[in-house]
Amino acid sequence: MSRRPTARPDSRRSGRPRRTLLAGLVAAAVVFPVSAAASPRIPAPAPAVLAETASFPDRYAANLANLSEAAGMAQDAGRSGRAAKLRAMEADGGARFLVFDGRGTGRATEVFGDLESADRITVLVPGSDTTLDTYQRFRTGAVALQQRLQAEHPRSAVVAWLGYDTPGTVSPSVLTTDRADEAAAELEPFLARLERITVADARLSLLCHSYGSVVCSRTGTGPKVTDVALFGSPGTGADSAGDLPTRARVWAGRGAGDWIANVPHVRVAGIGFGVDPVDPAFGALPFTAGSGGHSDYLKPGTESLDGLAGIVLGTSPAARPAPATAPVTAHVTAPATAHVTPSAVTAPEASHALA
Repeated sequence: MSRRPTARPDSRRSGRPRRTLLAGLVAAAVVFPVSAAASPRIPAPAPAVLAETASFPDRYAANLANLSEAAGMAQDAGRSGRAAKLRAMEADGGARFLVFDGRGTGRATEVFGDLESADRITVLVPGSDTTLDTYQRFRTGAVALQQRLQAEHPRSAVVAWLGYDTPGTVSPSVLTTDRADEAAAELEPFLARLERITVADARLSLLCHSYGSVVCSRTGTGPKVTDVALFGSPGTGADSAGDLPTRARVWAGRGAGDWIANVPHVRVAGIGFGVDPVDPAFGALPFTAGSGGHSDYLKPGTESLDGLAGIVLGTSPAARPAPATAPVTAHVTAPATAHVTPSAVTAPEASHALA
C-alpha cells in the first residue's frame, strides 16, 4: 500500500485557509492568464529530420542551421524580438542542440560539455514560463551548473531539456498535472535514448525545477538514472517519494527565500500537487538549498548549486549507493503504490524524442 504522510499538528486549523488560498490562485489564473501560447504565431521551419544513426556533430550542425533559418524567418515576419532571442541562442555558431523546433513557444535540447564521453550526465528540466523567448535564463543556469561540475569532474555534461510546452506561471495549467503528463511522455523516451547512446558507465541525474519537478515526478526512468532532485517544487501529485516511477534516489530542497513555500500543499479535485516534497513525511533525501529565492538555485557560488552538484557527482553527505533494481518504464498518471504500476506512454513526435 502507498504510504501517506503523517498530518502536521496544525493541519486541521490550516486546512481551510489553504483551500481558500488555492481557490484564489485558481480564480486569478482564470482571470489573468499569462501564457506564451496566447502570443501571435511566429513563422519557423519544421524541425530538422535526422536518421536514428546520425552522429552528434551531424545533429548539432542540422539543428544550428534550423535555428539560423528560424531567426531569419522571424526577422522577415517583423518579429525582431524573437529573431534576436534566437540569434543569441546560436552562441556565435558554437551552440550544440540535439533538438530544436522554433514553432510556437518552441522546443530546444542543448548540450553543454562532451556528451559522447561524459560519465556524469545531468538532464535539467525547467519550470513554468520557459520558452524560446525566455530561454537565456534557462541556459545561464545550465552553463553555471556545467562549469561547477566540470571544475570537479571533467567528464561531465549537462543537457538543458526544454522539451515541452511549459505552463504560464499564472495560468490554470500550472495548477494541474496535465502538462506534466504530456511532458513525461516526451521526456521518458528521451532519457531511454540517452541511456543507449552514452558510455556504459555513465550515470544520469534529473534536476527538476519548479513545475519541472512535477514533470520529473511523473516520468519513468531506466537503470542509468541514479538521482532525481526536486528543487523549488510545488509538489508532485504523489503522496511520497516511494510512489514515484523511479528506482533512483529522490532528493528535495528549497531555498529559504523561495516564495513557493507559500503555495498550499493540497490537492482537491485534481488541482494542486499535495504533499510538500521537503516535508520529511514525503521521504525524499534532503539537500542544502541555501537562502536564495525561486530563481536562484543555479547561481554561481550558492549553496544550492553546490548541493545539486554534490547530488550529480555522488559527493553529497546524504548520498548512498543507488539501489541496483530493475527500471520502471512508464510515467505515473495517478499516485500509485511504491515503485509499481506502469502506465501507458503516448509516443512523442519523433523530432522531439531524438537525442
